[in-house]
Amino acid sequence: MRGRDCRAVADIRSNDYGQKDLYQAIEKGEYPSWTLQVQVMTEKEAEEAWTQKRINVFDLTHIWPHKDYPLRTIGKFTLDQNAKVSLRADDSATESHGQNYFAEVEQAAFNPSHMVPGIEPSADPVLQSRLFSYPDAHRHRIGVNYQQLPVNQPLVPYKMANFQRDGSMAFFNQGGRPNYLSSIAPIGFNKPAYDLNKVHGKFVGEAVSFLSEIRPEDFNAPRNLWQKVFSKEEQDRFIETVSGHLGNCTDKEIIKRQITIFREVSPDIAERLEKNLGVKGEATIEGIVFNGTHNGFGKKTGANGLKVSDVNFDNGAPRPATKV
Repeated sequence: MRGRDCRAVADIRSNDYGQKDLYQAIEKGEYPSWTLQVQVMTEKEAEEAWTQKRINVFDLTHIWPHKDYPLRTIGKFTLDQNAKVSLRADDSATESHGQNYFAEVEQAAFNPSHMVPGIEPSADPVLQSRLFSYPDAHRHRIGVNYQQLPVNQPLVPYKMANFQRDGSMAFFNQGGRPNYLSSIAPIGFNKPAYDLNKVHGKFVGEAVSFLSEIRPEDFNAPRNLWQKVFSKEEQDRFIETVSGHLGNCTDKEIIKRQITIFREVSPDIAERLEKNLGVKGEATIEGIVFNGTHNGFGKKTGANGLKVSDVNFDNGAPRPATKV
């Protein structure tokens, strides 16, 4: 069912139509599943992706072409159980099935820093920030010891240990073991399956202010999406949706700038938006000053008044480390 059809059904039946449909399918044993696939590349391929193809592997908006980096199937993800509260005849809650929506859904804390052995974070700046911001949000929303809740505990065949101690609602406090690497009461470590010092990326990078920089290659992926992936019907719906929302903007300069950005994706998009909105955009975004991002088109301009000489315009792309 397409997005527009889903919205139509939701308007008639319920705003929670999608969630109810998922719940009822699982209850009937019609378990939804997804094939889990990944794309991988070597360090050398990551460097060449930037120097030869202008693909920055640390920029999540850059698409890795499947023909160059094919999808590899690593598993299957299946939803086969609902979290719910079972009710008795007197309408009081019971945990006869060990299921409770609040305990298993509302208190669930997903975090990109929860990684299985063998998977490590890259230098993607968005990922790096979320490694910290997600657990911070959970500490505020659920509590400092949210990882001790059953739904958030690791499922491993050995006793877990960490250096976080005490705080509100602590119920698995690991006894009197020191909350540091003690020589008197040493903690045991499982033997690692690989040497982190050998497999960790050795790219050279720089600290960059306003790491976001708008560059010509940033438009390659959306251009392919528009020209090679979207059907005519999908293109029409896109123009209809964007025109509708932009039409609510009362500042013509904002509309003009947005049309100019869309022109870098495809002149067709800009022309159709101009026709629908009655506003003419610029021919190119070159020379436009943005407060939150550097402009790397043609004559470069720095963000927020920064001088071009003070700006690093490589956008954090990986470069090979210099051998000493």
